[in-house]
Order: sequence, then structure tokens, then C-alpha cells
Amino acid sequence: MTAPDPRELRSAFGRFMTGVTIVTSLDADGKPAGFTANSFSSVSLDPPLLSVCPGRFLSTFPVFAACDRFAVSILAEGQEGISNTFASYKGDRFARTPWTPDAQGIPLIDGAVAQFSCTTHARVEAGDHIILIGEVTALRQSDRPGLGYLGGQYFSLGLEREARDPARTNICGAIVEREGTVLLEPTPKGYALPETCLTDHSALRKSLAADLARRGLDARLGQVYSVYDDTRSGTHYAYLLATAAPGPTLPGFDAVPIADLAGARFATPATARMLARFAEEAASRAFTLYLGDTEAGDIHSHPERP
Repeated sequence: MTAPDPRELRSAFGRFMTGVTIVTSLDADGKPAGFTANSFSSVSLDPPLLSVCPGRFLSTFPVFAACDRFAVSILAEGQEGISNTFASYKGDRFARTPWTPDAQGIPLIDGAVAQFSCTTHARVEAGDHIILIGEVTALRQSDRPGLGYLGGQYFSLGLEREARDPARTNICGAIVEREGTVLLEPTPKGYALPETCLTDHSALRKSLAADLARRGLDARLGQVYSVYDDTRSGTHYAYLLATAAPGPTLPGFDAVPIADLAGARFATPATARMLARFAEEAASRAFTLYLGDTEAGDIHSHPERP
């Protein structure tokens, strides 16, 4: 074992699998305030206590350091966008989020798997955070699957179980970038991305890396870029970003300049839209995540750890 530096400690803490919550309250003027937290814990049944840990770095920290009441909403799968909003958005977070006030006017996030209204029971100084302990005065819950968080990524046990359905087809592919180009496979219908068919996408990265290696591609896989379903066929698609080492063009691939992607012909409209988005975002390297289906969905920024 080694003495922890802050970055290593943050990474090690991140290996603990958690849910994701939104903690809310009202400031002295009655204006809603909130932040994303995975530092949530049940404390006691009698009396009914829970805890969250606001960081001193939060813009909303003064509100939670002084509040008499607060609420906690445990997010459901599919609410990644709400988590991202309360983790990093600098504008009016509540204007972008469906919510309902509790009996004291404190926001509860609509669609959450559980909602708790609390009075402040105690505050404990804890380094660069405080431990805010609340006594639960009212709660509501549902049977929806919750949203999970591990190692800087969201996950959903409900979606993972669905992916393991043997009747479901899972396609995993990569946008492989090399020296200002993207490696694409020419087909009679247009360009396609290198991809593989999986029976279980819980081993997505390992299976995709092995498939790329079999094709002669020495590629390093990066972030997930697009996840969507074909509503007609039921096929689930997941695409990752990847970078390949410099070298000659491989048989079966064309190296298409990123600047030419928007005008290229692709095998499917979904691929064309995804590569047009990639070409636009490549200029700033601020790559996003698309979640939806072949026709419509949401685009999310990749957040810092909540």
C-alpha cells in the first residue's frame, strides 16, 4: 500500500459502486438550490436518519451549511441528464428539470425512485466536506430501476439484464480515429463502422478490442459515444471512440478525413448522423454521449464525478 495523493484517493473512492442522488433545499430568499451527490447513506431507522456530504467547493454549499430542511431524490435509470445538470450546469438547473415541491416547498425530482423530505438533524465537520444528517419526515418510492455510478460512468442494472436477453441482438462498434482520419469499411450501401455482434454487452470493451485486433487494428478504446436502439428490429447499438497508431491503410478500410465525413455516404442514416456529430465535435474535442433510438434521443456531456 502507498500513501494516497488526492488523485489516487479520488480514483480509489470511485471504485465503490453507488447510486446517484439530487440534494435540494431553499436559500434564504426561498430560491431552490441543489447538487448531485453519490455520498448518500442510510443512518438509522429509529429515528429515521440519512446523510449526504456537501463539498465546500460547491456553489450551493452556503445553502446546505445553513438550511433547516432539505430533500433527497434518488435518481432512476434514464435520468443521467438530470445528474449532469446538477453536477455541472451553471444556469437555472430547476428550469431544465421536472420537479414537484414537497410540503415545505423544497423540490423533489419527478420520476425519482425514492424521495425523502428531511429536517436537519445534525452537521458534522469532515475535512473539505460536511456530513449533513437529516431526519426523514416524509418519503415516496417507486419500483423503477435506479441509476448506478462506478468509476466515473453511469450504469443501469435494468439495462444490463435486458442486454443479456439471448433473443436480443447487441451490436458494438468503434469510431477509430487515426491521424485526422476515421477508418471506415466500404460497403455497397455506403461506409460502415467496424463492429461486432455480441450476445452479452457486459463484456463490451473486451469483445470489441478483440474483434478490432483480429482485423489488424491496434486501437485504444475511449469513451462511449452513442448508445441507441433500433425500435423496429429491437437491435441494441453501442459505439465507442477509439484511436489507432499511425501506419499504412489496412485492407478492407478507407481512411476518410474527418473534414469529409459530413459529405460521405453511409450505410444507415443513424451512422451518418453519428459521424456528422463526431466531425463537428472533433474540432473542440468536447465529445458527448448520445442516448436514445435510431430516430431521436438526448445528447449528454461527460461529467466530472458527482
